[in-house]
Amino acid sequence: MTAARVVVTAETSRWAREAALAATGYAASVIGCDTEAGLEREIPASETPDGRPGVSLLFFAFSRDAMQKALINRIAQCILTCPTTACFNGLPIDPARSIKIGGNLRFFGDGWQISKLLDDRRYWRIPVMDGEFLCEDIFGTVKAVGGGNLLILAETQASGLRAAEAAAAAARQVPGVILPFPGGVVRSGSKVGSKYKALKASTNDAYCPTLRGAVNSELPDGVNAVYELVMDGLDLASVERATWEAMQAATKVAGVRRLTAGNYGGKLGQFHIHLRKMIESSSP
Repeated sequence: MTAARVVVTAETSRWAREAALAATGYAASVIGCDTEAGLEREIPASETPDGRPGVSLLFFAFSRDAMQKALINRIAQCILTCPTTACFNGLPIDPARSIKIGGNLRFFGDGWQISKLLDDRRYWRIPVMDGEFLCEDIFGTVKAVGGGNLLILAETQASGLRAAEAAAAAARQVPGVILPFPGGVVRSGSKVGSKYKALKASTNDAYCPTLRGAVNSELPDGVNAVYELVMDGLDLASVERATWEAMQAATKVAGVRRLTAGNYGGKLGQFHIHLRKMIESSSP
């Protein structure tokens, strides 16, 4: 996939978080959303470009064109509109992989916008009702890895959810990784394809407890709930590390019977993460 990092700052950490929540909404899966997105981390004022508290957001899309369109829409609707915010690129800029963000948003200024060039980077100042919205002109993108997954098979819904929460928290500690689904946890894992031609994906019936006996189930006896983690990262090593940390956290929760992952016949994506090899080598 193609990834971008957006750094948002504001007068207070509360407003930086509000912008993050809005900008990363409805961004769980590119099957139905324009991007997959999430909060990477909160950033102290000492580390941001303008010395204010901020957040780092990661976005993943199928192409640079799709990424540019998604970022323009989300920054315009969710960050430009949020009180006191400013918006900066968070990745190295390769001219061959760059996208224009501030340069497209500037038109909202209706001719009153102005640009400043600092250290060979252009910024646009757009007048708004509480002052100015500052947005960097060009954002960098990188080739990235999306859709790493882990399935947690548990005795009960309660034990499965505890394990999934612990696993998601552990995976989020890895820099350059997000878990785009709500709370980092997926209850509605999917398989590729459907009996209905219009659908690209449908419920992963082999892991649905209520369908045991009616389908070719993958659930062993005693398993009554399955939760999935989906992980996107700036590179394969980051996704592997997040997977490993999630596995370690999940296995510490009582009631977890098995860990596995969606394989999809090995055809969905060029990168494969083999869980058994990780366990045998005791590392990602």
